[in-house]
Amino acid sequence: MGSKIPIKWPREVTAAFVEQLIRAEKDVQKAVLIFDAATAEYSNGFRHDRSTFGLIISRLLSANHFNLAEEMLVRMKDESCKITEDIFLSVYRAYGRVHKPLEVIRVFQKMKEFDCEPTQKSYITVFSVLVEENRLKTAFRFYRHMRGVGIPPCVASLNILIKALSKNSGTMDSAFRIFHEMPKRGFSPDSYTYGTLINGLCKLGKATEAKKLLMEMEANGCSPTVVTYTCLIRGFCQSNNLDEAMTFLEDMRSQGIDPNVFTYSSLMDGLCKGGRSSEAMELLQIMIHEHKVPNMITYSTLIHGLCGEGKIGEALEIFDRMKLQGCKPDAGLYWKIINGFCENNKFHEAANYLDEMILSGISPNRLTWSLHVKIHNAVVRGLCAVNDPKRAFQLYLSMRTRAISVEAKSFETLVNHFCKKGDVHKVARIVEEMLTDGCIPDEKTWAVVVGGFWDRRKVREAADSVQADLMPKHMNFET
Repeated sequence: MGSKIPIKWPREVTAAFVEQLIRAEKDVQKAVLIFDAATAEYSNGFRHDRSTFGLIISRLLSANHFNLAEEMLVRMKDESCKITEDIFLSVYRAYGRVHKPLEVIRVFQKMKEFDCEPTQKSYITVFSVLVEENRLKTAFRFYRHMRGVGIPPCVASLNILIKALSKNSGTMDSAFRIFHEMPKRGFSPDSYTYGTLINGLCKLGKATEAKKLLMEMEANGCSPTVVTYTCLIRGFCQSNNLDEAMTFLEDMRSQGIDPNVFTYSSLMDGLCKGGRSSEAMELLQIMIHEHKVPNMITYSTLIHGLCGEGKIGEALEIFDRMKLQGCKPDAGLYWKIINGFCENNKFHEAANYLDEMILSGISPNRLTWSLHVKIHNAVVRGLCAVNDPKRAFQLYLSMRTRAISVEAKSFETLVNHFCKKGDVHKVARIVEEMLTDGCIPDEKTWAVVVGGFWDRRKVREAADSVQADLMPKHMNFET
């Protein structure tokens, strides 16, 4: 990329013109070049002001170019351009968006270096990011610092404090104590206050108490939001009170509150876990009718629920719809589908989806590797059960190539099957690899190896072949 931007500059460059060019440029790096070119073309004329600096910093933050954005702050100071608090607020929110609360603290501590005195807005924004990111010890220390430097409490800061205290069962009582003291201090709890406490109670499994608080909320003239109702629906679903959760869906509709994707997904999750996947499917149709696009959570919930009830056909319809919408299934969803086929003795279909998963480049993480191993072994044994040893052996070889452990039961199944087929060479190979993996065949497996060829005409030839393939590599006899 060159340093020059082909722009026809007017005789007199204005901040409004530069802002227009920066906003029109989609590439943030080219936008920076435009920003630089504005002063380069007229070194003795145009100077950036707070609005053009603020715009380019905003563009850089949106693109996660944090270092460049902070360099622009330094440049503002060097060019004697006054830096206002709103620019720092945008930096805090940007770092919070990418889950970097410690960077927020770092930048906050540098405000005075830029001759910018933090007001209540900055303190509340930093406090909010720390709580949102569950940095609760740091958040409480910061709140004490706020009070220590004379930042007065307000509804917003008290709401954040209540949210922090509502995250743990041990501090929930403290959250309610502050809530009850708010009117005495001259503060009226708002919808956010009530919603925060309702969410906290629901997460702690106290859905009934949350419902009572909702009634108090409405009695005090605070209107519940879609978030409040979604929390209640999720809470009653977790308490396995699905009928009550369904009632809340109707209540919010009657009040003109439109359910969102998270509302539907929470209710569908509860229905599926409660063995009512048909009702969850009905909700999906309502969502689509209301032009709400299901997300990955919605689809995952339905697939898990349908597979759990043995409705593999319907689960596949959802699985295909999800892929058509552009949502990429993860390893967990593939395993659920594959396991559903296995439970219905459809091992060829299970193998097909296992192949699809592998070809798609989807692999498990460290925590789900054991399930990955279990599914592969189940399909190998299943293919043997439906008399498809060729494909079972191909999958077995693929497992070894990809360092997926072969279970003893799978080794035994393969040995047994190929003994019946009279394929002594595959038997010898499998038993050898079994021994290499440190899996010692039991008496039953050895009996199968020998007995599988005992009644055949070339018993001695078969035995010699097994002995030649195995004994020199694993046994040392003295003559």
